[in-house]
Amino acid sequence: MAREGAGLFAPFRVLGRFSGHVPHVLRYHGRHREFYLATAVGRSVHTYNVKKLGIVAVSNTLPQDIVCLAADRMLMFASYDNILHAFARNKEVVHTYEGHKAKIHLLQPFGDHVISVDVDNVLIVWNIQSEEEYLQIDFDKATFAVSALLHPSTYLNKILLGSEQGTLQLWNIRSNKLLYSFPGWGLTITTLEQAPAVDVVAVGLVSGHIIIHNIKFDETLMKFQQDWGPITAISFRTDGHPVMAAGSPVGHIALWDLEEKKLMCQMQDAHSTAIAGMTFVPGEPLLITNGADNALRVWIFDGPGGTGRVLRSRVGHSAPPTKIRYHGQNGEQILSAGQDGTLQSFSTLHEKFNKSLGHGSINKKKSKKKGLKLDTMALPPITAFASEVAHQSDWDGIVACHQGYITCTTWNYQKTSMGAHKLRPEEFSKHKPIDIYATAVDITSCGNFAVIGMSTGQVDVYNMQSGIHRGHYGKETAHEGAIRGVAVDGLNQLVITAGSEGLIKFWKFKMKDLVYSTELSSSPSGILLHRDSGILGIAFDDFTISVLDIETRKIVRTFSGHHGQINDMTFSPDGRWLITSSMDCSIKTWDLPSGCLIDCFLVDSAAVSLSMSPTGDFLASAHVDDLGIYLWSNRSLYSLVSLRPLPADFEPSLVTLPSTCPLQDVDVSGDEELCDEMIEYVSPEQLGEHLVTLSLLPESRWKNLLNLDIIKKKNKPKEPPKIPKSAPFFIPTLPGLVPRYIPPEEENDTQSKVVNLGVLVQKSDFYIHLEEALSTNEYKAPLDLLKSLGPSNIEVELLGLAPEGGGSMDVMLSFLRMIEMMLNKKYNFELTQAYLALFLKLHLKILSSEPKLMEELSKLSMQLEENWIYLQALFNQSLCVLTYMKSALL
Repeated sequence: MAREGAGLFAPFRVLGRFSGHVPHVLRYHGRHREFYLATAVGRSVHTYNVKKLGIVAVSNTLPQDIVCLAADRMLMFASYDNILHAFARNKEVVHTYEGHKAKIHLLQPFGDHVISVDVDNVLIVWNIQSEEEYLQIDFDKATFAVSALLHPSTYLNKILLGSEQGTLQLWNIRSNKLLYSFPGWGLTITTLEQAPAVDVVAVGLVSGHIIIHNIKFDETLMKFQQDWGPITAISFRTDGHPVMAAGSPVGHIALWDLEEKKLMCQMQDAHSTAIAGMTFVPGEPLLITNGADNALRVWIFDGPGGTGRVLRSRVGHSAPPTKIRYHGQNGEQILSAGQDGTLQSFSTLHEKFNKSLGHGSINKKKSKKKGLKLDTMALPPITAFASEVAHQSDWDGIVACHQGYITCTTWNYQKTSMGAHKLRPEEFSKHKPIDIYATAVDITSCGNFAVIGMSTGQVDVYNMQSGIHRGHYGKETAHEGAIRGVAVDGLNQLVITAGSEGLIKFWKFKMKDLVYSTELSSSPSGILLHRDSGILGIAFDDFTISVLDIETRKIVRTFSGHHGQINDMTFSPDGRWLITSSMDCSIKTWDLPSGCLIDCFLVDSAAVSLSMSPTGDFLASAHVDDLGIYLWSNRSLYSLVSLRPLPADFEPSLVTLPSTCPLQDVDVSGDEELCDEMIEYVSPEQLGEHLVTLSLLPESRWKNLLNLDIIKKKNKPKEPPKIPKSAPFFIPTLPGLVPRYIPPEEENDTQSKVVNLGVLVQKSDFYIHLEEALSTNEYKAPLDLLKSLGPSNIEVELLGLAPEGGGSMDVMLSFLRMIEMMLNKKYNFELTQAYLALFLKLHLKILSSEPKLMEELSKLSMQLEENWIYLQALFNQSLCVLTYMKSALL
């Protein structure tokens, strides 16, 4: 049975893919006045600006890998198998050309047309806008197998074809006529390139010869030869220097001086594989190269001797990565070790933050002198490594072991280079054994010590700052068999080692004493410790997984379900999930609290390494025979995902690996509606009648009810200043012998301006509901109404219950019975206290003079006391348990 809807992880994007075996394309954007570079990476096209080599666009993916790429002023053309597509705005497919019966291997834009040639020697000229065939020419493979294609500059409607037989033909496409046949040189033509001079073409041959030929007079002007095999690419410099660059299958570039007709200089090991594409930027001393080694480089020629130096580059692994791990706690950097022997850091934020820590070397100084190809000092690929950010600015923070090699190396992330120390046992310091090698490494959380396990069963400790050996575990060896995994806990108290003989041992880190040893059901293939929670994941050779608690030292969970070797494991940051990958091409997520499988999906190629982000937002994976690092987003962070156990008959679905750009405009709401399992839980109003339940209202609705008069006084605006009355011109006097002034009349402000409406006040809804509740004894309606009011309105409603406010004694009694009902049911507990306190404050004089109300208040007093005694007992019980848990030694 397949699960409906999406799973726990969704494809996000791929890191570390920059170039392939397809030659790049250079375009000029007239409006931007900038050069752009397009490369084919898998099934999509990446567009970079040459100025900063920053990615500006990623095309939509095609069904298969792109094998041919070309571009004109407006469109970009890419082909796979026998189908040709045209991209507009570097992104969406706007034209599709179908008509070839075989795989397309040559493309040439040609004004309003595009020319394509397939391996069956069929040439088709397409009308770009109408997508119709303008012309089709079939060549005989035995006499003229097309191997190169060029439109000579200023030659209107004409194309030049090179063949495997060595001959060349000049055709007029408009009239469909063969204009001229060049006899050639009897060797397969691999590439054709237009020289800066009109009528002159550079021809690259399979023998390594480069012919500079004038096609107008059929004359050879110059001839050069390289000893590195067939010519793969040719480009001419156009900034005033007569220089031609030629590429080779071994990654070297030769620069030829066309005036002196001699070799000017060599750029050896520009790429570790064949030079796929090579282009000089018009009018600038910049050379752009790409190759199948997943590298894209911009060289600048500004130094003496005419040789170039790397100005900008985008470099990934040239061989598939074997181990990936997140570096640091921010989840922004992924360390990756590849089969090419390099250690690299890829940023999940932007490519400009990528770092290459270089290739491992026994002696870096000697390696630099000898060069890359003849480097006998190069170390084998890294098989396992561990990193820690603590003290990484002070000394090396990465330790790695190499395939079949006894010495472990340290690496410095800050300096982006190999570290200063080589860690190996003292007895092997002078000679290197063949059959002994390091198998497992770990680094302490403080970054001070490295623990290394050997194939002989020996486990050693080294200081990361000094590289000094600090002891080993066991008398001679820690295990009888090879070490399959080592781990150090978060407090440097325990070292856990796993041996191929089937034992897990716990050692004191400092004293090196054996604390505990347990026998496993099978031979372990690897271990992984989640330091925060103290749980240890153990993968076995029989394809099962166990989880061991290092506090109790007991196996608490066992999982089975993989049908191939378990390649890697990773924990979620909270330690709740264990994610595993296997050679059966599945990635499974196990929920540790429930002990169940909650997610499973299949991929095209098996994942050899997994790493979960410390922030929990992404899962990173590396796959067999794949150069990229793939990111999967954790959908539980932003979407409703079912985490129920999968049924026994669950059939995992095949998920396509992520592409370069994140998936956009994906409507996940439809998937959520389809899934019947994902029913949103609605919490009941009260979990239990014996429990005290609070309301969900904010504190502002009830906390300040008793202090409303103070708040109103503080918020009351000050009166504006009064203008004094003007004095009369003639001051009035009293009649009599002694003159006396008449005193001014005093205004009588003693009378209140508030009219006591009494019975004239209109009854409110709350008042009416309380009156009805006297007969029905249902207080839900008045309570809900009161909960919807603000503090000022609540005060007005309670004031209106008294007789002087237009109320009555019966309604006041009804309000007290509503409070009694709330206390009996033990819900809205804080509202009960607040409403009752405000009621007592407002009507204390009336309540004390009415016997009926006093009787009801005495009942409420007893009920409040009972509730408080019960609540206090619960508080005391919880505090007692909490104190015990904090102080007891478990």
